[in-house]
Amino acid sequence: MLASFLIMLREGIEAALITGIVASYLKQSGRGEWLPAVWVGVFLALAVSLFAGAGLIFIGSELPQKAQELFEAAVGLIAVFVLVSMVFWMRRAARTFKHDMQRSIDGAMASSNGVGWALTGMVFFAVAREGLESIFFLLAIFQQSTGPAAPLGALAGVLVAAAIGFAIFYGGIRLHLRRFFRWTGIFILFVAAGLLASVLRNLHEAGVWNGLQHRAFDLSGVLPESSVAGATLSGLLNYREAPTMGEVIVYAVFLAVTLFLFLRPSASSSKLAANTARS
Repeated sequence: MLASFLIMLREGIEAALITGIVASYLKQSGRGEWLPAVWVGVFLALAVSLFAGAGLIFIGSELPQKAQELFEAAVGLIAVFVLVSMVFWMRRAARTFKHDMQRSIDGAMASSNGVGWALTGMVFFAVAREGLESIFFLLAIFQQSTGPAAPLGALAGVLVAAAIGFAIFYGGIRLHLRRFFRWTGIFILFVAAGLLASVLRNLHEAGVWNGLQHRAFDLSGVLPESSVAGATLSGLLNYREAPTMGEVIVYAVFLAVTLFLFLRPSASSSKLAANTARS
């Protein structure tokens, strides 16, 4: 539940930031009459995301067992790619996110005709990207979790994100976005590592991958998945009490590489630190 909550909280805040920046900038620049075009773009993006999710669920449910395992593996791989791309994109874009959005708005408004369509399209594609990203990794998480906890966590994340977005832009609440995206980014990389390990398991069950299937260790006597702590870790990080060697290797290598790249200072930060030291 916590994994789906935090992921949807992050995605929801990104979507709320996009919508809020556009709406605030239009009001501040005296172009508030174009706000309906913004809401049209938002609602169209939500509709497309929901239809895409329903379509993927229908396709997966109609497949035979082995094909379902391959489908789940494909969804998991896409989810891992989307999660990693999202984390590293926000790492690069956090500094200039607001400025870039305002520049895109000015570009859309500068067109001589079809201003409303340009503005709607800009908001639609920005919010739809967040929605489609959410669909893929929620499907991957739901495939690994049973019961209503994960969907309820996702819904709670969306509602809290909406409340935070409203508080930021209408209530004057300030959120340290860079710190928020940094810590949620680290958590999401752990979630992605667990999803990637589950992809290997799906491929084995589909008969595609049969290597490194001997048991790496067995913690069933210390931390069984049936325990409260084990079930929590399983829901959060795809913990397995007796993983295969392949799953452990994939999990460890993925985390080592992505955490190193994510936590190392960016080029701009290193340059700023060097300039500060010289001065």
